Amino acid sequence: MEDKLSIKLNIANRIYPMKIERNSEENIRSAIKKIETRLKFYEENYAIKDKQDLVAMCLIEYASKLEYFNNKDIDKDLTTRLESINNILNDNI
Repeated sequence: MEDKLSIKLNIANRIYPMKIERNSEENIRSAIKKIETRLKFYEENYAIKDKQDLVAMCLIEYASKLEYFNNKDIDKDLTTRLESINNILNDNI
């Protein structure tokens, strides 16, 4: 059975209908609240009134944060640690 939920999201005074997994609704609504908070921040702190420009600034901010975390060597570091543990275990078995 398809477990989809139809919702309407309001971002910068525009409505976006979406079909989502029921178990992701809380995460999506939380993300929308964060987006609206950042849009309000940009609107209050910069001389930008066009909602499209505010959305673009917010998008750039979040995309750059995503890139930062995607480019970190978290997997490489974890792999190195696991290999060290594996070597220790192999040496002592």
